[in-house]
Amino acid sequence: MYERMVVAIDHSPATERALAAARDLARLSQGQVWVVHVREHLPAGRGGVVTSETIDEAHRAVDAAVAELAEAGVKAQADIRYAFTGHAASEISDSARAHDAGVIVMGSRGRGDLAGVLLGSTAHKVIHLTDRPVLVVR
Repeated sequence: MYERMVVAIDHSPATERALAAARDLARLSQGQVWVVHVREHLPAGRGGVVTSETIDEAHRAVDAAVAELAEAGVKAQADIRYAFTGHAASEISDSARAHDAGVIVMGSRGRGDLAGVLLGSTAHKVIHLTDRPVLVVR
């Protein structure tokens, strides 16, 4: 099955479902999980950036997810990445490649088809960018 996997998390309710799926897959295969979180930011004047979360908030979210998986007996590691807003999918795909993951697990916010087309879906973008299977959890 999948011995190495990446689970992408954010601050949405879908994160818990994605973590549960990754935990269950890892238990079946006694696999290893990398918890990836992408801090998105917008460029600001004079080389600065604007982000909606602090680095501490990102670390707390990822550390909590790693701890939750570890409590369940799953070997897990953190992977915090940075990208301009709208480019998280590339970083998630790159993380899977860097860790030689057999699958990417991520949540879906459940937007309808029209909203997904208009707003763009990170899961949809990951599916098109990666050469690995993607498990999208609703």
